[in-house]
Amino acid sequence: MRWDSLADEQCSLARALAVIGDRWTLLVLREAFLKVRRFDDFRENLGIARQVLAERLAHLVEEGVLAKTLYQDNPPRYEYRLTEKGLGLYPAILALVHWGDAHYAGRKGPPLLHRHKTCGHDFRSVMTCSACGEAVDPRAVETHPGPGAARRKRNGG
Repeated sequence: MRWDSLADEQCSLARALAVIGDRWTLLVLREAFLKVRRFDDFRENLGIARQVLAERLAHLVEEGVLAKTLYQDNPPRYEYRLTEKGLGLYPAILALVHWGDAHYAGRKGPPLLHRHKTCGHDFRSVMTCSACGEAVDPRAVETHPGPGAARRKRNGG
């Protein structure tokens, strides 16, 4: 599997990685979820080269993950906001953050906590079954072909 052809793979994870699988892209998304909107703020927070940031933002806009909106006319200035498609990445980003908290936070603990505004409690991400609501463990999951699966050729026919 070639990195530059991930978007063409018959795998949803590979296709997703074609959009967000770069470390700078993930960090841009982290900042977007922390409500950073403007180019200079992304750049300052990340310490990223202008060209690299411009490329990552353009890619996310092209993929419909971010929307680029004019907020000032003279000179023209833009902000970048998560679209519905971009907001859909929140569970994946949060799962990565909490995995990092569990394995790399250090003795002092996580650098950021996530508080649910509705109940006021800090929380950790938990994956649950959409049908029964039970917490899902990888050992309790099996896969089977879905409607988008490629048909396999049978031997002799």
